[in-house]
Amino acid sequence: MPRLLADRLADSPAWNRLCDLANRWTEDGSVPAIALQCGTAAESIETICFGRARLDAPERKIDEHTIFLVASITKPLVAMAVMQLVERGQLLLGTRACEIVPEFGRQGTYGITIRHLLTHSSGLPDMLPNNVELRQQRAPLAEFVRGTCAVELEFPTGRNAAYSSMGFVLLGEIFARLTGLALPEFLAREFFQPLGMRDTALGAPDDWFTGPKPTVDRFAEVRVPENMQSGTDWNWNSRYWRQLGAPWGGLLTTPADLGRYARMLLGRGQLDGRRVLAPSTIDIATRNQIELLREIPEEVRRCKPWGLGWRLCWPTHSANFGDLLGPRAFGHWGATGTLLWIDPETARWCAILTTQPQEPDGTYIARLSNLVVAALSEAG
Repeated sequence: MPRLLADRLADSPAWNRLCDLANRWTEDGSVPAIALQCGTAAESIETICFGRARLDAPERKIDEHTIFLVASITKPLVAMAVMQLVERGQLLLGTRACEIVPEFGRQGTYGITIRHLLTHSSGLPDMLPNNVELRQQRAPLAEFVRGTCAVELEFPTGRNAAYSSMGFVLLGEIFARLTGLALPEFLAREFFQPLGMRDTALGAPDDWFTGPKPTVDRFAEVRVPENMQSGTDWNWNSRYWRQLGAPWGGLLTTPADLGRYARMLLGRGQLDGRRVLAPSTIDIATRNQIELLREIPEEVRRCKPWGLGWRLCWPTHSANFGDLLGPRAFGHWGATGTLLWIDPETARWCAILTTQPQEPDGTYIARLSNLVVAALSEAG
């Protein structure tokens, strides 16, 4: 009988180094918490956990049920919901955003399409100039949409590819207007429930805060950066942010749930007999989509490729993904210190969730990612 992946990893020197390193970082406080799961299309290990769920309570250890705010890993999951509308004939990648959100169709933005929004080539900024002020006011998503409809572009549409969270604000609004459904509701119904992702939500529902053992007690507290530390009512650990359901960064989940999503992708849209996406949809979404946009600089098209919502493997770029993934790998990182990658060439995947923000380089998660790739290679 073939040995289980967990048993094979136990014999891997790289795996033992990974566990030692994660333990050392959480013991010395470099990273408050690390939870990691990895596997193949057919098999995953149990979540391994290091560190504490509360910054001021070392005795509150995280476990496999701990829920993390994964920040921008939200984006590709939203992108795949949009792609589900494409495969169902409700939308085209070439559809102009202003056809669905007319107030967005001002001078300079008329030509922005769904494809531009999904590939970060729209020219929209990453964040609004008044992003912090909106959060301090605990503004609803509608205020972020209104700001996105009025903000100046940073470059002409289709002339570059630069990371844009506000593109996903607009995608969330497009989704709601086109379907008549709130994006969190659609994701739960069409993806999370069919895939058995029981501890995942785009924005925590009210019932997560109630009862004798509320789900919120399982949340991992993020070590927020200095500019957020006074914002206990609006920062990453606030109820406001946890419930906002930001389509650019509001997903709450566990490594095990992300692992089920990764296995669905490796299964060409299917997991445990439940199909949520067509194989062709995954193929197109995880292919370099900016290589044919000739007005984008050649160096960007070649060295910083994007799929549809998915960041592809960037050569000579260690940040977040590390250095050892193959050229077909894709995934995303999150500003709260999180990473998900899938490598269809080796049929392997990994989810690393921490509570230590690591922008812009993701040094801790990149080093862990390298060790995971090496360990999975050693385990065969």
